[in-house]
Amino acid sequence: MAFLGIHHLSALTTNAQKNVEFYTQVLGLRLVKKTVNQDDPSVYHLFYGDEKGSPGTELTFFEIPMLAKTREGGNSISAVSLRVPTDQSLTYWKERLDAHQVEREEIVQRAGRATLAFRDPEGQRLVLVSDEQNRGVPGGEPWAKSPVPSEHGIRGLGPVKLAVPRRGPTEQVLTEVMGLRLSGSYPSDVPGQPDILVYEMGEGGTGAEVHLEERTDLPRERPGRGSVHHVAFRVATEEELRAWIPRLTEAGLANSGFVDRFYFRSLYFREPNGILFELATDGPGFDTDESLERLGETLALPPFLEGKREQIEAHLKPLHLNPPPHRP
Repeated sequence: MAFLGIHHLSALTTNAQKNVEFYTQVLGLRLVKKTVNQDDPSVYHLFYGDEKGSPGTELTFFEIPMLAKTREGGNSISAVSLRVPTDQSLTYWKERLDAHQVEREEIVQRAGRATLAFRDPEGQRLVLVSDEQNRGVPGGEPWAKSPVPSEHGIRGLGPVKLAVPRRGPTEQVLTEVMGLRLSGSYPSDVPGQPDILVYEMGEGGTGAEVHLEERTDLPRERPGRGSVHHVAFRVATEEELRAWIPRLTEAGLANSGFVDRFYFRSLYFREPNGILFELATDGPGFDTDESLERLGETLALPPFLEGKREQIEAHLKPLHLNPPPHRP
């Protein structure tokens, strides 16, 4: 029961309209599903990804209006990586981020790869990572209608970084329960802190890593706008997903049991430092209720919410999906 890689990450926003504008117009991702939070259908759940919304490319956002700003700290998913094709792509992105007045850092090496850290308008901690040296899980296909040229387009999710006050318990779950492998380490960005450990799954590579950072100097994070809600790991089949339920229970990890999200099947649990993990199947996929050509254009609802469509739509502000601008 080996994971195939990162499946998706879900984060928090206070403004769905501005979120769509940034992630489609500036970052050039495709809005592959416009739906609602299935646990609270009064708010949007937006999915961005590659041309097809492939597993491993999905960055999603729950809209929670009036959410306070994140107080950053430990016990958190402290950075989200996005894969770009080459080292040269980072030079393109450095110029593009500057043109859009996006807060960024300089290009530096992390875990043997060129990277460029930046923040979205709500403070979401993002890192562009070069796929030039990748020999593992392949990336997705950038959206053909993206304002970003395909040779520099975002190809999916890269390594996810966890910040924890005690590394040992999380490390034990990653390796002994989830089957990840320690594959390396690299220096922390913060002087005096331990090296960041790299764990990989499946074929390994950029799209199949968890970076574990022990940070004894941080308070516990207070999530808000600009924080990450959870990370999901790719499971091949529903049968395999169901097999994880007794395995997690035997390991003493309380879990949600089987959850049908319609576009994929899921299972949730928290690792010992409180970070929410999800296991998610690759299918059925986002073209279950929409054609690939029309993904994300209308409000999609799973069957169990379809009967409440009129009520749900009455509480949502319409989203304006502007056509992407010309490429530079």
